Amino acid sequence: MSEQSWIKSSYSGSQANCVEVAVSDRVRVRDTRDRAGPVLNFRTEAWLEFTSQVKTAAHSCLGSR
Repeated sequence: MSEQSWIKSSYSGSQANCVEVAVSDRVRVRDTRDRAGPVLNFRTEAWLEFTSQVKTAAHSCLGSR
């Protein structure tokens, strides 16, 4: 997979301590500090479910303050 197909998270800090995502037939996730390291592979449906649940949890945490 080419470097150009990876997208760094918009929440990435200046220390490169975040993740990058590439989307093709699957969603691939890697650590920006270890780009040659392991890559997690998700089915698109599983990734969408995961991100939906993270967003829901984040909103419920913010609402409880």
